[in-house]
Amino acid sequence: MRDAKGQAAPRGGAFAALMRLFAAICVLALASPAGAESLTPMRGGSLPALQASSEPLVGIAMIEGRPVAIQRDAAWALDKDKTAWSPLPWRNFADSAIVIGLFGDEARTYALTGAPGSQAVTGVAQVVIAHGQLGLQALPSLPIALEQAHGAIKDNQIYVAGLDGMAAQLLRAELDAVNPQWTRLPGWPGVDRPTSLMAQTGAVFITVSGAQGGRESLLRWSADQGWTRVGQVPGTVVPNSPRPIGQAHAIYLVREPGTEAAAVPMTFQTITRAWATLPGVTVPEPVAVAPWHDGFLWAQASRGGPVRFGYAQIESTKLLLKWLDWIVIALYLISMLGIGLYFYLREKRNSTANFFVGGRSIPFWAAGVSLYATNTSSISFIAIPAKAFETNWQYLTNNLIAILGLMFVAVWIVPLLRRLDLMSVFSYLETRFHPAVRMIASALCIVMQIGSRMSIILFLPSLAIATITGIDVVWSILIMGVFTILYTTLGGMKAVIWTDFVQVFVMFGGAFFAIAFIIYSINGGIPEFLAAANADHKFKLLDFSFDLTQATVWGFIFLVLFDVVLTFPKDQVLMQRVLSTKSDKEAGRSVWAFAAIMIPGGFFFYMIGTALYVYYQSHPERMNPTLPIDATFPLFIAAELPAGITGLIIAGIFAAAMSTLSSIINSVSTLASVDFYEKLAKNPTPKKSVLFAELIGIAVGLVGIGIALLLSRFDIHSLFDVSIELAGLLGGGFAGAYTLGMFTRRANSPGVAIGIGSSICLTMLAWSFDLVHPYFYLAISILLCIVIGYLASLMFPAPKRSLAGLTIYADRASDSNRDHLPAPEKAD
Repeated sequence: MRDAKGQAAPRGGAFAALMRLFAAICVLALASPAGAESLTPMRGGSLPALQASSEPLVGIAMIEGRPVAIQRDAAWALDKDKTAWSPLPWRNFADSAIVIGLFGDEARTYALTGAPGSQAVTGVAQVVIAHGQLGLQALPSLPIALEQAHGAIKDNQIYVAGLDGMAAQLLRAELDAVNPQWTRLPGWPGVDRPTSLMAQTGAVFITVSGAQGGRESLLRWSADQGWTRVGQVPGTVVPNSPRPIGQAHAIYLVREPGTEAAAVPMTFQTITRAWATLPGVTVPEPVAVAPWHDGFLWAQASRGGPVRFGYAQIESTKLLLKWLDWIVIALYLISMLGIGLYFYLREKRNSTANFFVGGRSIPFWAAGVSLYATNTSSISFIAIPAKAFETNWQYLTNNLIAILGLMFVAVWIVPLLRRLDLMSVFSYLETRFHPAVRMIASALCIVMQIGSRMSIILFLPSLAIATITGIDVVWSILIMGVFTILYTTLGGMKAVIWTDFVQVFVMFGGAFFAIAFIIYSINGGIPEFLAAANADHKFKLLDFSFDLTQATVWGFIFLVLFDVVLTFPKDQVLMQRVLSTKSDKEAGRSVWAFAAIMIPGGFFFYMIGTALYVYYQSHPERMNPTLPIDATFPLFIAAELPAGITGLIIAGIFAAAMSTLSSIINSVSTLASVDFYEKLAKNPTPKKSVLFAELIGIAVGLVGIGIALLLSRFDIHSLFDVSIELAGLLGGGFAGAYTLGMFTRRANSPGVAIGIGSSICLTMLAWSFDLVHPYFYLAISILLCIVIGYLASLMFPAPKRSLAGLTIYADRASDSNRDHLPAPEKAD
């Protein structure tokens, strides 16, 4: 293939070498099935014995991580150095109520209380240490007395389950309410005796007794699905032993039915509904159990002697990369740097057109692939398989509907902007409205790209890789950041697009092999994979219901309208690729190519998640219950794939991040140079503009690296939400300005300025009162800007300048009689 000057474009020798290495490793890898031993054995130990009275223990309370052994009339707290138990004064109101049982998490414990001489539970109270003594802080009384009651806590919700005569009852209280009250939820079907209760991620799991002492059954309740029967427990659950761990696991102590044999720790995966034994520890005769770090603390039967305590916790190990993995990663990074160096040596540095828009010589298919690579960040590479693993394919509907949105963009929006020969998309706002609108919009775009997007894209995949492989977060951030800065600033837009092209093949190559390897590792191969996935509706795609809380077709139509159609014109990162093509026709084709890749791209990543679901349903022992759901695919990469392929897919994660990072660096340096340097500097020249852009690119990259390193000290989930909120709060108004400019002739500068300011202020007001979910802020801001901006424009004279070529409407004769604006910026 050749560029516009007739010179051969880089064929990617390093990339070809990568593909040859990949093919060779594939042959070896298929002969290496995944291991079957547990990834997370338990490590046990003992605590000091307790010389207590002959009274049996009521339970073990955990108060701010400190164990407290409780009897009816006495209590002991474990010293901070864990060497001895100290007596703790115990204010138990034995005259009015007694403690029947305990439940809680590692920081809080609650007591089930009832009247003396009765086992019926009538109240719940928090166990606290105040003024050096143990006491109870009662919650409102239960609305009904419950027999065989059990409790569970998750976040700020308490659940109590039990029997009311012949009816099953489930109660819930919100602890963060001003006046917590008990709410009755539907009871489980039947009147089987409950033996344990556990809450995990919006659902309640209860075990009920089996017939004639047989295996117990596990039931699940959630607000959207009600009660469902999950299956049988592989034994009998030790009371009060279940505890949630991670985002989708629970740990139980289970013994053989009808025996007093030692209990063994087992995990239950709430998504795949599979049980797995945790090796390394057995628990003989537990009489009380409490949460302890990533495991349990228990008391053993004393038989008249001292009470003995033991503990066990999950021991996670790092899965270090092999030398072949490092070779593959190094070869990938060197090939990226080589492409940047190639264009640095080949291209002249005195042309802004070459550096910012690739000399407008990029083939449409290369620009389309680059659009896809830029739109697919490393967050998507990790999060999409996790979403399909957790749910189904309903979110793939977004890709299908987005194609319709991209068709509209390709036909109506792209030709309009491409005809203006822009390098900064914000130049349109100056041409259509006013220079101040352009500069404010450009500045906000730069701040959001660096602060809320670039740093997150650098940090989150680094954290996932570090969690699994042991590669330090700092090194991952530095590797991705430094190499991306080098090839982006060296080679400009051409290097960015052609590295994107290579990175897409690296991503797809890794994804394809992952799917093949997972299905190959499943007993029964493709037929078993399809049967298991279909049985659990994992391929469900379209939901036409009108439930706004679910991922429905109508919700995705709404999302695509605001997140694709109306925001595409203001997205410098995407539009810069479109503007790099040879003509209006080629620009439209690049968007069509982008749309065409979205379907197979989405299919690959959703198929990975479904394949992981079937694999881990058969091999639950290969999961790490302490990891979040988003770590499912990185865990499989590190634990199951052979050396070399692991390196290739980690290179794919790097590629997904670096393609987006390079796009951000190049786009921000373009905006800084075109929208600010060339407007404010005295006697700017193309050579100086390029040099300024290169320096800005280095600075932007270093700032992004610095912020990403800073993020390691904060709550990642909340920061990611903040980035979404920031994009909606500050970016929606300018998307509305493009809509007013392109789709109306009446909108004018004062009206649009009022619309932008009002939309930002009103959206901020909605944010301050927490009126809607943060994902709606973008749509709200766009709508407010459009409505207010148009109405405000009616209060001012209609635009007197020519709108020829600035709206989607055919040019009117009256436009030709108006004074024309100066031509938009032309590439040097």
